[in-house]
Amino acid sequence: MASRVAASEIPAGRFTPLYRGGAGAPLACLHGFTDTWRTWQLMLPALERRHDVLAPTLPGHAGGPPLGVGDDPGVLADAVEDAMDAAGWDTAHLAGNSLGGYVALQLAARGRARSVVAFAPAGGWAPGDPAARRTLERLMGMRDGLRGVAAHADAVAASPEGRRSALGHALARTDHLPSALVAHIILGAAACPGAEALTQLAMRVGWPVDLSRVRCPVRVVWGLQDRVLEWPGAAARWRAGLPADTDWVELGDSGHCPQLDDPLVAVHLVEGFTRP
Repeated sequence: MASRVAASEIPAGRFTPLYRGGAGAPLACLHGFTDTWRTWQLMLPALERRHDVLAPTLPGHAGGPPLGVGDDPGVLADAVEDAMDAAGWDTAHLAGNSLGGYVALQLAARGRARSVVAFAPAGGWAPGDPAARRTLERLMGMRDGLRGVAAHADAVAASPEGRRSALGHALARTDHLPSALVAHIILGAAACPGAEALTQLAMRVGWPVDLSRVRCPVRVVWGLQDRVLEWPGAAARWRAGLPADTDWVELGDSGHCPQLDDPLVAVHLVEGFTRP
């Protein structure tokens, strides 16, 4: 059952399959690799004023359903479709970060999106770009680093230096984040059961999506301080293949996760795109 408990009240080490709250137009929020739905925690109170928000934890992530990947690159999008079906939604506005941004574009190509706001969507390298494999390998190294400090997550999250050390690869700033949320991000990455399988899947089959089938409005947002998926190289495929009227937004002070770096700006970018 969807949680109606405020995200800020959930203990750092508790992982749940999804969050549901608010009322209004349907909005599904999709998190990134090794993350959980709580990456949207700082945006939820504002989004719920205008939206019925569904934020699932993706398969293979802490609190999410089992992965069972095989060689199916649509396994995550399938799970989100199942969650939308259970919510009674034929379509919804979609917001996604990184891996979640890629899944949002997959769903748009399937006709399930009313609009997409993608924060640094993964999979946007040009064909044959060696940066794709290097980035996946680096992400696994970052995840291993967080596993190494997970036993001390609360202490790391309580220290400004610890926060920057743990999350500085993904965020431009961390001092404003609640310590429980920082600890949760560390613990979630450390506990992510499908990290290796998803990485190997991406290395085998890439990031397939038929962009010619994307018919809904799309906004792509990229933090210019992103050190995970660096602009503009990591967006080359999206810039070439998305509809010509795609709205491109550059954020000079944000890193890979604008929803955490600057949640008020991220709310504005979502709400300004999803209003009728």
